[in-house]
Amino acid sequence: MKTSWNELRLVEDYLSAKGEPGDQLLFEARLILQPELKESLYWQKRTYGLIQQYGRQQLRSEIEKVHEKLFSAPEHQSFRQKILKLFRK
Repeated sequence: MKTSWNELRLVEDYLSAKGEPGDQLLFEARLILQPELKESLYWQKRTYGLIQQYGRQQLRSEIEKVHEKLFSAPEHQSFRQKILKLFRK
């Protein structure tokens, strides 16, 4: 199925809640009348979910690297002790 730029723009506007409330209502009516538009909406939502999940995984990875560096490198021993002291109270 080939998605037109106009259809993609409509889906994007709907998902980001751009536009007038009347436009949102019109899009919802189109979803009922055009099954292919409903499918485009589904796949766009799915794509956004995957992108968000990937971003979270990347952030976790970066945080883990910083954690490893701060809590294992000898030059950060004083920082490590200060942090551990904060949580012992």
